[in-house]
Amino acid sequence: MRLAFLGTPEPAVASLRALVEAGHEIVLVITRPDKRRGRGSELSPSPVKAAALELGLHVEHKLAALGDVSVDLAVVVAYGRIIPVDLLERCPMVNVHFSLLPRWRGAAPVERAVLAGDEETGVCIMALDEELDTGAIYAQAATPIGDKTTGDLLEELAGLGSRLLVEVLTGGLPLPTPTPQVGEVTYAEKMEKADFFLNPQEDVSCFARLVRTQRAVATFNSKRCKVHATGERRSRHGDPGSIHVTDGRLWWSALDGDIEVTQLQLEGAKSLSAAAVITGLRGSESLRWDRPSVES
Repeated sequence: MRLAFLGTPEPAVASLRALVEAGHEIVLVITRPDKRRGRGSELSPSPVKAAALELGLHVEHKLAALGDVSVDLAVVVAYGRIIPVDLLERCPMVNVHFSLLPRWRGAAPVERAVLAGDEETGVCIMALDEELDTGAIYAQAATPIGDKTTGDLLEELAGLGSRLLVEVLTGGLPLPTPTPQVGEVTYAEKMEKADFFLNPQEDVSCFARLVRTQRAVATFNSKRCKVHATGERRSRHGDPGSIHVTDGRLWWSALDGDIEVTQLQLEGAKSLSAAAVITGLRGSESLRWDRPSVES
């Protein structure tokens, strides 16, 4: 089929490559504009643009470019913008969405599934319509969440979604008849900076899930830090917000118990193991952690 592809971040790249490998003609790739990244603040292309250029595909940054080409179908994977109704009316579209719809419609389905403690998540190939993630479903597949990070899940779902997408498009047009969404609707609101703040007044399960988003932030003795990994849990040995060093291990007390922090990154420093952090502490130092302020 002649296809247009709309996508931006790394998880969308697997679907683009899979479509090319399956023999589809990608007439146009539309992605978000280049952004300034890194210390030098140089303009860098999105992962989808970089992959498209490597594959020799034509890339545009404006949705209006879709009106200048003739395609059988447009494929949307984490493009990052709402598609205007007039484009939906002119060009049929399918979307690869990383959740088990209708659970977690919206911008941050993987993070919200992890934070909610869901047992599983998945991917849907769905028709795109004017409402947010309400389209009927052509195919879906599930995977357990377990202790996976959001990075682990996104990589897994990207591969799963790319294979499912190719299967749905194998027979060409018309596509198989989709099935309307059934079940309780939940919305995955966009994640804000404060959503990643660790809070001593929440339980250790919430702490561990937030760390698995790979963006968890706290204060460590009034200094901002990122918490990258956790270990075991135990009954609480101190008030929420206290930190204890026991047998070379760093234990943070939350509302209902202690959780071992095994990897963290103090502001302005590189990521360190708990053992390295402990080595740098003064023996008599009283240790505390807390939820950062938005301004800090």
